[in-house]
Amino acid sequence: MKKFFLFFFALIHYTGFSQNIQAYEKSPTFPDCESQPIDQLKACFNNKINTYIFENFKVPQIVADDSYKGDIKVLFEVNDKGDIKVLYVDAVYDELKEETKRVFDSLPTIQPGTYNGKPTFFQYSLTIKIPLVNPEVIQTEKEKAETIKKVADLNEIVSNELDSINNDIVKYQNLEYTSRLNIPFTHTYYARFDANMNGLGTNGHTAAKPFMYDEVAAYYDFEAEKKALIKGSDGWWSKKLWDEHLVQVQGKDYWFTVDPVFDLQVGKDTEADFNTTFNNTRGFYVQGGLGKKFNFSASVYESQGRFAQYYNQYAESLKAFGPDPAIIPGRGIAKRFKDDAYDYPVAEAYLSYSPAKFINVQFGHGKNFIGDGYRSLLQSDVSSPYPFLKLNTKFWKIKYTNTWMWLKDVRPEVTEDGAFLTKYMANHYLSWNVSKRLNLGLFESVIWSNTNDRGFDINYLNPIIFYRAIEFETGQGSGNAIVGASAKYKWNNKVNLYGQFILDEFSLSDVKGGNKSWKNKFGYQIGAKYYNAFKVDNLLLQFEYNQVRPYTYSHNTIVLNYGHNNQPMAHLWGSNFKETILIGRYNYQRWFADAKLIFGLRGFDFNTDDDTFSYGGDIYRNYNERPSDTGVEIGQGIKTKTFNAELQAGYIINPVSNLKLFTNISFRNFNPEATTMTTFKSNTVWLSVGVRTDLFNWYIDN
Repeated sequence: MKKFFLFFFALIHYTGFSQNIQAYEKSPTFPDCESQPIDQLKACFNNKINTYIFENFKVPQIVADDSYKGDIKVLFEVNDKGDIKVLYVDAVYDELKEETKRVFDSLPTIQPGTYNGKPTFFQYSLTIKIPLVNPEVIQTEKEKAETIKKVADLNEIVSNELDSINNDIVKYQNLEYTSRLNIPFTHTYYARFDANMNGLGTNGHTAAKPFMYDEVAAYYDFEAEKKALIKGSDGWWSKKLWDEHLVQVQGKDYWFTVDPVFDLQVGKDTEADFNTTFNNTRGFYVQGGLGKKFNFSASVYESQGRFAQYYNQYAESLKAFGPDPAIIPGRGIAKRFKDDAYDYPVAEAYLSYSPAKFINVQFGHGKNFIGDGYRSLLQSDVSSPYPFLKLNTKFWKIKYTNTWMWLKDVRPEVTEDGAFLTKYMANHYLSWNVSKRLNLGLFESVIWSNTNDRGFDINYLNPIIFYRAIEFETGQGSGNAIVGASAKYKWNNKVNLYGQFILDEFSLSDVKGGNKSWKNKFGYQIGAKYYNAFKVDNLLLQFEYNQVRPYTYSHNTIVLNYGHNNQPMAHLWGSNFKETILIGRYNYQRWFADAKLIFGLRGFDFNTDDDTFSYGGDIYRNYNERPSDTGVEIGQGIKTKTFNAELQAGYIINPVSNLKLFTNISFRNFNPEATTMTTFKSNTVWLSVGVRTDLFNWYIDN
């Protein structure tokens, strides 16, 4: 007991003493430790003395024979000369005590510790384990233990972080309805809130599409619509099928939704030499927000299809340079699938950023539309998706939309080294609510290519400059500028009138001359919408007339036409046509029905050895290939009367993803006055049934 108290007193004395002098003293130093920082000298001293003991201590035979396991307690000092002397040893065997003193006596003299720079005494206590343990192993085990502790601490931190994230998750509150995400543009769905957007006295702007949710939410209650359509089931699968996004997550500063995309249909074309038509589209649709200013959306489709015979022929007439047989109208380049079908993947996505309430910037890959009608003579969504940068600015009674686009000309004659030619397009559209009834719009567009290696001409990046002035400054052959105007008049809350005018080139003297000059390249649209027609709720009736003169949208420079991927960027029919459209749309709860009649007069090229002229309907042809300068009128060339009728009806399975069951029947009569290899009579009935996630417009009325 006396020995224990002596050892304990010495230990307490050393511990208190060393803690008191840490800030003022320097530990004794072995020769190999002199290069260590002061705060590591003590650790180096301990390591050196323990290593020396392990290498020089010889366990007495009697201890080894007894297989003894225990500790030796040693109290020693380093004096002011650097000598190491044992003060006390506590061990079970005297032989262990003697061996301990021998080893310590053999220790070399070291550099003494100092106090305020002066040599001084240091006392230490030390434990020697029997059997001996390599201090490197002890250090390794210590480091391992420390590592395990660090990992455990890190896991706890991560676990707490994940718990914190999970705790931030709340019930999804339909944040898309107030976001600055685009509402997927389909004529059928937009008809649901068209009347609300066009009420007398509203300050909405309805031409530039797609709309953003927050624009429409000011006039239309998406939440009320959803509640009215909800089926009310409590089961998870039932809710996901009928009422909710498949995945919907909302946290503290973020939200996102994920939905599957389908377009699965089968049909019959009475004129085709194959048995059935079909489309097999699978994909996903993601939308979300980060904070209050940033939104994103993406949709990816993998598709295979075979369509009505006339539609397949049209797709193959759009064929790009290379081995792929077709371009699916509005979708993109298609490779061959089996013997007579097509495989056409499509991806669309965009980022939406709103640095202030009055401005929104979007960058993505998709399509845009300008107009209040079924067709647009300014900019339509009939072509394939393309990269774009769009700037929407809204203030007072003004909405100003600027769109910059990267387009492709995929014809063999402009392809270089197997690469499609890139051209650029920039639009300005200014919408002004003059009064509570009248809206006026001004439109300007220019297309240019990489002339003289100028690439994307920075002159056209200015959102408020006049493109026609730039065209004159950079050379009239450097770009193709088009101007236009639109108007809408709200007769009352049930009826509005709308129209467009497009001007590609205009000669007043030729107009006065009355000889129908080719230079008078223009077109116009007039239309009317009747909401809740004949006092039937949710019945929309629409009349529209479109007319575009020959050679409009074309150019004498091969690539400066108003097109992308062999498709027009405006009206589906290009130019040289007249068209009358009658549309009826009705919805009741989840049921819907659409009917459409289209009467048209078009002019086509002969494309024969005897007649290679351009008659102004194909916007991709050089207008200098015209047969005459005067006497130019709509329908010249192969005059063709067309009639399209379409009836679609169905049931909306899930209103939040716009998944619907549908049946569609269309009739097409194509009756040219002359028959060629590419223009011939056709009389088609096409019947289809299927299930579709309706996120974009299909135009089968070409």
